[in-house]
Amino acid sequence: MDKSYHPGAIEKRIYEQWEQNGWFAPQGDGEPYCIVIPPPNVTGSLHMGHGFDNTIQDVLTRYHRMLGHRTLWQPGTDHAGIATQMVVERLLAREGKTKYDVGRDGFVERVWQWKEESGGRIASQLRRLGASLDWSRDRFTMDEGCSEAVRHVFVSLYEDGLIYRGKRLVNWDPKLHTAVSDLEVLSEDEAGHLWHFRYPLASGDGHLVVATTRPETMLGDTAVAVHPDDERYAALVGHEIDLPIVGRRIPIIADDYVDPEFGTGCVKITPAHDFNDYEIGKRHDLEIINILTNDAALNDAVPEAYRGLDRFDARNAIVAEFERLGLLEGVEDYTVKIPRGDRSGAVIEPYLTDQWYVKMQPLADPAIEAVEDGRIRFIPENWSKTYFEWMHNIQDWCISRQLWWGHRIPAWYDDDGNVYVGHSEDEVRAKHAIASHIVLRQDEDVLDTWFSSALWPFSTMGWPGKTRELDEFYPGNVLVTAFDIIFFWVARMIMMGLKFMGDVPFRNVYIHGLILDQDGQKMSKSKGNVLDPLDFVDGIDLDSLLDKRTSGMMQEHIKPRVEKATRKQFPNGIDEFGSDALRFTFAALATTGRDIRFDLGRIDGYKNFCNKLWNAARYVLMNTESLDEGDVVLSAADRWIKARLDRTVGSVNEALGNYRLDLAAQDSYDFTWHEFCDWYLELSKPVLQSDSTSEAEKRGTRRTLIEVLEALLRLLHPLMPFITEEIWQQVAPRAGISRPTIMLEPYPQASGDVDRAAVDDIEWVRRFILGVRQIRGEMDISPGKALPVLLENAESGDAERAERHAHLLTRVGRVDSVTVLETGDEAPAAATALIGDTRLLVPMAGLIDVEAERGRLEKQRGKVEGALASARNKLGNDKFVNNAPAAIVEQEKGRLADFKRQLESLDEQLEKLASLDT
Repeated sequence: MDKSYHPGAIEKRIYEQWEQNGWFAPQGDGEPYCIVIPPPNVTGSLHMGHGFDNTIQDVLTRYHRMLGHRTLWQPGTDHAGIATQMVVERLLAREGKTKYDVGRDGFVERVWQWKEESGGRIASQLRRLGASLDWSRDRFTMDEGCSEAVRHVFVSLYEDGLIYRGKRLVNWDPKLHTAVSDLEVLSEDEAGHLWHFRYPLASGDGHLVVATTRPETMLGDTAVAVHPDDERYAALVGHEIDLPIVGRRIPIIADDYVDPEFGTGCVKITPAHDFNDYEIGKRHDLEIINILTNDAALNDAVPEAYRGLDRFDARNAIVAEFERLGLLEGVEDYTVKIPRGDRSGAVIEPYLTDQWYVKMQPLADPAIEAVEDGRIRFIPENWSKTYFEWMHNIQDWCISRQLWWGHRIPAWYDDDGNVYVGHSEDEVRAKHAIASHIVLRQDEDVLDTWFSSALWPFSTMGWPGKTRELDEFYPGNVLVTAFDIIFFWVARMIMMGLKFMGDVPFRNVYIHGLILDQDGQKMSKSKGNVLDPLDFVDGIDLDSLLDKRTSGMMQEHIKPRVEKATRKQFPNGIDEFGSDALRFTFAALATTGRDIRFDLGRIDGYKNFCNKLWNAARYVLMNTESLDEGDVVLSAADRWIKARLDRTVGSVNEALGNYRLDLAAQDSYDFTWHEFCDWYLELSKPVLQSDSTSEAEKRGTRRTLIEVLEALLRLLHPLMPFITEEIWQQVAPRAGISRPTIMLEPYPQASGDVDRAAVDDIEWVRRFILGVRQIRGEMDISPGKALPVLLENAESGDAERAERHAHLLTRVGRVDSVTVLETGDEAPAAATALIGDTRLLVPMAGLIDVEAERGRLEKQRGKVEGALASARNKLGNDKFVNNAPAAIVEQEKGRLADFKRQLESLDEQLEKLASLDT
């Protein structure tokens, strides 16, 4: 093994070996275990959320593979309709072309070309993280198999009366010219205005005042609403308003939706351009007037002076006209929640169009029951409440999108407007006896990307065919995902699985939180805090990092902010940490269901953990070169480390079985660092390096070193696959193992076979040595100086233990001698530590320069007294206590308590020195 651990030198080589040998495919004849990957967008690149999510999936996959299960982690990517279309449209724009210049067929061909050349980036990045997906089964939501499944489901739902076409309000992106889902709309607070308009009563007896943040929509108003219990307007309900500018008379209606406490208690109702108004319009049978084109300009439904104006230009013109008419009551600054398309950045409009919909309630009822009766379990369980809340209030799903890239809707129209749904035009003609001379045109729209994603658990297994994969791996065992797509993906997969497979798509839904930055902020490009997991794996210099974060940024004014944040966070770029350190960080942070702060200090600590494991393995290999056959005698330390390993194996298996990767990481870390490396390796040295130790004892310790390390590597492998594989290849032959890879080895299982006497003995030795080390630290005694130790008030068996393990106390604890004081013996002036009720004494006479040590301690005491006085003054200042942030005040209280503890410790040490003078 190399002297130092260099992840970049081993990780790519090892992954190629795994993949080339086909070791990610299901193996053996064990119980099936399946995870279907949430398909990342084909346009995407790995972000921290992907890294976190896929680390969890890979840990579970590798764990169950080592448990002997026939394990399938199904890979694939999503065609990502809007995102992919935008990428290719931008490529065309660089050539001075639009999609219309190449036509629909030519455009789709260009998308496929781009997908083949550039669409595999995220798959290669997943490989870099060590994801053990069965790449031989890689799928794409637009491949022929998945496309056939989509057509089959659409036709079946249509024939069952669950898909229909209707004119309803949708989120409309006027830049992309398509409907978008709620998930693709980002609503954030922006500075705006609230305009107050006077609407004259038709009777001429005054006016009502309404408030709006979108003045242009008043051209489509068809009512003014008040609350039915609002006595101010009770007499006006049923009367009419003369709508200014338009000259249309509209009714005053009463509806419970109106908040009488907001503004004047009067609300303008625009059913065609507001989701809440649309529902009010349906309840009151109001006219629905669409005033916008698909570009969000004003159409012919408005007065001629405003036709063709952009919505925002129209806004200014409307406000000016109200002011000219003397009908502008007032205007105020107002914070408005503005919905923008996550891809285009355009302000989204509620827009009335003809779209295709799925009736959701008949599909939702069985899906609700599946969670209620336990066929599907949410982990943590509280997320089921979120699921139920949405499912019980479910709305019909708009599944059509006005794009060219995606699954084209399998519906055809004749010149009379009749619609025919089928798998193909030929099937439609045959089924409906439509002659060949009659022209049919296919629907121009494509399906919402989430429609094909909802079929992912069974379309990837060959459905609608009957396949061995479906029989074996459907339903899957667990879906791993973040909480933000419970509605958009998880629920829809459950509904479609029950409808078309007759069973749930997975038994468990493991919900994890979102990855935030170290300050608890959501990562965004505009904040300059987005982290790329591969930057931590391979490292990146500052200039490259700055270029990566700012290149292609459309909003130039944001660049300085991003550059400043980047320089502050990573003044020297990002070091190379390797995949294993990043994966272990993700696992350690994987507390169920809560958002997670990515602490940069953690990954640095876990790189040190990798180094610790590497150096421990080098020590083991260097000391086990002469393994031979013969009698074996296990020392107490050998039996102790086996017992501690067995306990750790049990706790890690329990944690992984309960999806507590954080606990699995913590327990395996504690054992590796603190028990195996810090203690057992040190305890092995007196055995291996002493001439008085028998060959049988040395042989026992060498065997134990190899056996424990080999089992530990298997225990850590799901969390840290690369370093464990690299070390295991060196260790396995010495453990008598000739199989080719650690990933197909059995996962360690606890036996419960514990040598209690050995455990008790070594725990006593550890406490003894820690007591001696405590005294060395407190009295500033050199670590290399051998110390005499006295035991006062010794417990039964302490003397025998001290004698039995004298070689360990001498070598590891640097103890010169151990003497048990008899009852009544007077102890000399000594420093003290406790082992249970036993007092461990180290006589101070002759060990230290008393005057020099007293001077050092008194100088240190003066500094602590000064700091203590400063903290007291601060906390005694009412102005500080009342005005400083609560966290700062608490921090100062903590400092005060710490200074008091330091002072007490220094006084105790000075007292011990004083006793040496008498």
